[in-house]
Amino acid sequence: MERVNPIKHVGVALVLILLSIAGAIIGIQLITTIGVTPNTSIIGALFAMLLARIPLQAFRRYRSIEIQNLAQTAISSATFGAANSLLMPIAVPWALGEPQLVLPLFCGVSAAMLLDAWLLYRLFDTRVFPASNAWPPGVAAAEAIKAGDKGGRQAWLLVLGIVGGVVGAMLKIPMSAFGTAFIGNIWALSMLGIGFLLRAYAQPVAGIDINALYIPHGVMVGAGLVALIQVVMVIRSRKNDALVVSRNGNEVQRALGFGSVGYIVISALLALAGGLWSEMGIAMLLLFVLYAAFAAFAHELIVGIAAMHSGWFPAFAVALITLIIGILIGFPPLALCLLCGFTAATGPAFADMGYDLKAGFILRGNGADLQQELWGRRIQLIAAMIAFVVSIPLVWYAHTFFFADNLLPPVARVYAKTIQAGAEPGIAGNLLMWAIPGAIIQLIGGPKRQLGVLLATGLLINSAMAGWAVVVGIALRIVIIRIWGERGRSPMEVMAAGFIAGDALYSFFHSLFASSSKK
Repeated sequence: MERVNPIKHVGVALVLILLSIAGAIIGIQLITTIGVTPNTSIIGALFAMLLARIPLQAFRRYRSIEIQNLAQTAISSATFGAANSLLMPIAVPWALGEPQLVLPLFCGVSAAMLLDAWLLYRLFDTRVFPASNAWPPGVAAAEAIKAGDKGGRQAWLLVLGIVGGVVGAMLKIPMSAFGTAFIGNIWALSMLGIGFLLRAYAQPVAGIDINALYIPHGVMVGAGLVALIQVVMVIRSRKNDALVVSRNGNEVQRALGFGSVGYIVISALLALAGGLWSEMGIAMLLLFVLYAAFAAFAHELIVGIAAMHSGWFPAFAVALITLIIGILIGFPPLALCLLCGFTAATGPAFADMGYDLKAGFILRGNGADLQQELWGRRIQLIAAMIAFVVSIPLVWYAHTFFFADNLLPPVARVYAKTIQAGAEPGIAGNLLMWAIPGAIIQLIGGPKRQLGVLLATGLLINSAMAGWAVVVGIALRIVIIRIWGERGRSPMEVMAAGFIAGDALYSFFHSLFASSSKK
């Protein structure tokens, strides 16, 4: 692969900046109008492919799959960064009627977003977040770029998958879930599917609203705590296994240590800038700083684990859990507002960076040349940081217009109403009770399968169709492997990447048109 440093190549840097601007605008527009943030990786890759088809010498460089990988990294980083890590958090104080908190929170979440992406870069291809794991959207982006570069049978399989993904999405079938079932860990995805189905059918079949009883939240609390303990155990373990990674445990410990200090510093500055010293005593203020840092760290790790195995990351739901626990601790509303925005900002950039690095890992030969792989990751980090730096002023400029028109991300209103309502009777008991089975399931599955976290992820999302898509996909995957053996794996995974890419493309354009019609 061609080694291209976007800092040293003006043309590439300009394209990355333009894609970052486009990605940020798309993210801001969609999260405020319809409440979702589509994966724009495929859009960035297709844009670079189209540039490569322009019959001019200046555009020949964009035929490089390295540059196409940088393009998809930049636009997806800008989209998720602007929407999920920046705009949504600062909408919470606005929705609460506390506009004076917007600026300090914006500074805090901007720093948290940059730290978030850097941490994933440092943790990618470790025993905690192996490059060999699924990261399904990353596989989809890589297969699209490879097919465009090579053509032939693989390209036709991908095109067929994309068509199937678009058609399925038009029929309201979550094809990303269906495609993921062919790529991810079967055990983890089975628990995800079970979670989807339990959430969808508990009320119509058994008359139980598991969300109102905070069952998914409790399961995630238990599973998440065990998952964090397992992460520590994996890092400290000296046991050799068959897993080959490019970063050792000492590097992981240094990265996590730096991240811990970074989040403590950010949460302390947030507390001071937000004026919490006038609202809380010294002991409670210290507790807030430590809990906010821990919650932000836990949020990104749990979201990253779910994203790695399934392609789904329940960032909003996990942030809601940390908010509820903060309410139970007894933090005042201003502190809860900062806590919620800060924790919600960590996770999306972390997960999306994992998808992008997975795409690059595949395109660079799955780590066959370690020097090339590490170089490629560094350049992808630069592309992502360019996107984030571009997004920061754009979001600050745009938020005044959107907020003035009362265009806030819907989930920000949910957080604000939760803070205003305070703790409902029985929440603590339900969280504790359902944390126990969540912890047990996570413990049984171990760190490689993440059964508890994936079950909780499914329980937090109300989508019966996603559940059936996962179950049917897993069943077909088993049948294909039994009939064709390993010969059937490669074409199956290319088709699966097409399903995910087709779903992403349809969701992107459908969301774009839907937001335009609401103007």
